[in-house]
Amino acid sequence: MSSRMSVPLHIIFLVTLALALIPLSIAQDSPQDYVAAHNAARSQVGVGRITWDERVAGYARDYAKKHARDCTRLVHSGGPYGENLAWASPDLTGTRAVNMWVGEKPYYNYNSNSCASGKVCGHYTQVVWRNSVRLGCAKAKCATGGTLVTCNYDPPGNYVGQKPY
Repeated sequence: MSSRMSVPLHIIFLVTLALALIPLSIAQDSPQDYVAAHNAARSQVGVGRITWDERVAGYARDYAKKHARDCTRLVHSGGPYGENLAWASPDLTGTRAVNMWVGEKPYYNYNSNSCASGKVCGHYTQVVWRNSVRLGCAKAKCATGGTLVTCNYDPPGNYVGQKPY
């Protein structure tokens, strides 16, 4: 008689799949994930790297917590930093939020330093703003449903009449 236990192949597959998905759901909200997503976009246009700053991140965390009561109205904090906000339901990872902002790139015209008519591109230009060198981001579950992601930039960007890079 064998002492080896036989486990059905479909059970092994399901356990393996579940274990494989755990890191993916966690791994997109760390400071390194936010920084990597920003730096990928910045490198495409020859802008220097941005680094994580805990002071800026603390500001983002405080604002995200305060704003989590009602995330459906994305209202900027008006604070001392540049700021990008994103909301999605049921969940939004930090990496996905940054990719949404970077997704505005096709609407930005560098030569005219403007957005295509009827389009938004200011989130993208803040991500790649050459003088913004410190980053802090936060994520909050919203009381009204969904997830809020906020990233703050120091020094801020998007100055009228200046190009991001």
